[in-house]
Formats: sequence, C-alpha cells, structure tokens
Amino acid sequence: MRGKNIIIGICGGIAAYKTPQLVRLLKKRGANVKIALTEGGSRFVSELALATVSGEQVYRTIFPPTDVRNTDYTSHISLGEWADALVIAPATAHTLAKLCAGLCDDMLTTCFITLRPGKPVLIFPSMDGQMYLSPSVQRNIKTLSSQGCTLFSPDNGELASGQCGFGRMPEPESILTSLDDAFLAMAQHSPLSGKSVVITAGPTREKIDGVRFISNYSSGKMGFAIARAAAKRGASVTLITGPVHLETPPGIERLDVESAAEMYATAQGFFQNCNLFISAAAVSDYRPAAPQEGKMKKEAEEFELALVKNPDILAEFGAQKCTGQLAIGFALETQSGLDNARKKLVSKNLDLIAFNFFDHKTAGFDVDTNILTLIQRNGITTELPQLTKEDAAGKLLDAIEELLPKNRQ
Repeated sequence: MRGKNIIIGICGGIAAYKTPQLVRLLKKRGANVKIALTEGGSRFVSELALATVSGEQVYRTIFPPTDVRNTDYTSHISLGEWADALVIAPATAHTLAKLCAGLCDDMLTTCFITLRPGKPVLIFPSMDGQMYLSPSVQRNIKTLSSQGCTLFSPDNGELASGQCGFGRMPEPESILTSLDDAFLAMAQHSPLSGKSVVITAGPTREKIDGVRFISNYSSGKMGFAIARAAAKRGASVTLITGPVHLETPPGIERLDVESAAEMYATAQGFFQNCNLFISAAAVSDYRPAAPQEGKMKKEAEEFELALVKNPDILAEFGAQKCTGQLAIGFALETQSGLDNARKKLVSKNLDLIAFNFFDHKTAGFDVDTNILTLIQRNGITTELPQLTKEDAAGKLLDAIEELLPKNRQ
C-alpha cells in the first residue's frame, strides 16, 4: 500500500461516519489519500474531519474557486490521472444510479469517469436491505460489475432504521483488506509480476577537478517514473541513479552513483540475472582523461581539456544478454532523429527504443511531460502524444509487456 494514490469517495449514508477511520488506516500504511465528498456525504461527516485525517483538501464540486492562487482548474481530470484506485464507501443507491448513467455532476462521479483504465474501482453499497435488493439497485450493480468494478455485498447487523438485517457497510479494516487484495491481483496479472527489472536514471557527473564536473540537464524524472510504474506492476525493481533530487519510489531498491564508470560497475552486477534492463539515464559519453585534485586555478587565457570515452552500459548489456532478457533504451535528440534511434536499436542489440527530443518545454530533460516514439526490433513504431512522464512510463511498460511472451518462446 505504501506510495499508492487512493481516492476515497463518500456518499450520503450514515456509514460515512466510519470513513475517517479508513483514511487513517490507509495513511498509516503509507498511502496517499484524497477525498471526493458528495453533497449528501457532507451531511454525515465534515470536510474538516476528512481534511485533518487525510492531510489533503477535500474535493466536492468540479468547479474550483477562481479567487485562490495556484488553483488546479482541471482537477476533475488530474485527480483521475493521479489515482491508483477509487474506493467508494459508502455508496448510496442514488450514486450507483448516477455512475451507471455516466453522469458526472460532482467530483466523485467525475473521478469515476476520468480514472485511468485498469485501475481498481471498489464500491461498497450501504443502505436499507430492501433498498439494496430492489430491482433498480440490483440492475445498476450488475451494470457496474460488467464494466469491471468490484462491488461488495453489505454486511448484516444493526441499521440506522433501528432494524437488524442486511445493509451495513463493512468495517474499515475489511475494506482495507479488500483493497490489498485488489492491488495484489492487479500486480499478479501483469506479465512483469515477479520479474527482475534494472533501471538506470538521472545524469552522471564526470570530474574535471575537485569542484567542477561535466554533466547534463537530466532530472531523473523519466527513469523514476518507470521504476515506480514497474514496482506497481509487481516487478522487483533496482534503480541505479546518478545525482538527482527525487524521492525514492516505494518498494524499490535504490543505488546512488555519480560517474558513468560507477554506474557501469554497479549495473554489471545485475547483467546476468535481470529479466529486463531499461537504460533511462543520460550517461556522459566522455570523461576528463586526467581529473585534477583540488581546485584548478584560473591562470591561462585558454584551457584544453582532454576527454576519453566512457563505457556504453546499455550496449554492453545488449552484447551479452541471454534468451529471456530484454534490453530497452532511450534516444534523445534535439530535433527529428528517428533514423538515429533505429541505428541505436540495431547497434546496441536492443528489443525496443524510446525516441524523444529535448525542447526545454514539453519533452526531454527536467520537465514533467514527454513525447515518446516507441520503436520495436521488428520495426513496429508507436507514436505517443504528449503525456505526463508517469503516463508515458505506463505506455512504455505496456509495450514491453507485449514483448515478454515472445521473448520466452
């Protein structure tokens, strides 16, 4: 659960009083939680209580305030992109009907529409037993189930009406277990589940002297996004990174290096046993031939710096990879360079290469978006639109998963 992004939807049922405890349990497990509260839900649990236990603002309307600085005016889209799962607890008959009809007039129903494909949706109906068994509610439950949602039957017990029977929302601990099971099933379903994945990320630094170095603008965001996405799919991920200012994604092993030689020496230890090697690092092609100790003094009007070639980490892996191993690379250009990417694909014995360009604005180094063209060994080429690096990582892994069965034959 650590690092997972969870939207909790709360509807207008008495069981809403249990939901803050669910949020607390998720937070204790290391999840990131955001709340989508309906108008009816706000009658049973306060925004203040939910904001306090989640540490986040509570979302209700799809129309954000216009008088607040740094407002996300498309949060009804970005929230669905952000989430790894949507849990609706309690779900009322009214909200079930709206979800079936495709209505999205508040943040909860809109998140249901904008949640990215393949993400778990867990719905916990809670209402009077006869309401739950009514033909209209049962019809809506069947429709949502056919769309891939997981709906849970209510428990038996004391109801708000004073009667004892069918209709109670399960306890928060039970809901947490169901969400655990959903993530486990999702990970096990992925072809990457259980695979050993090694990813290089970030820049390298090549010392000129004790205080100066050669490097590049890489932030490591793309490599870290790939590592995060692979771990969520159940892979055993080792991330070898140059100097970056990024938090370690949950569930991975991180190894920090500085120079290309250090990255190469570290990566070599995984060459024989990994299933998948993804080179997303911007490794310096050259290093100073004779770095000096201490700080060089500014004396001469001109200064010549001799450089020697660094080892090509991905090419070394591609040259020795065995049957069942995949080698994936990136080709960064400042303009159109698909032909260069195809040459790298062949010369380095890769199975797939991701071509992207660097424009300082929408793609490449130190931005949050990327535009990739995925080129497979067999020549199949897929052009992706501008995506967040998180979404681009998902598309890249989708393409890699398609290669795994063929690679095992």
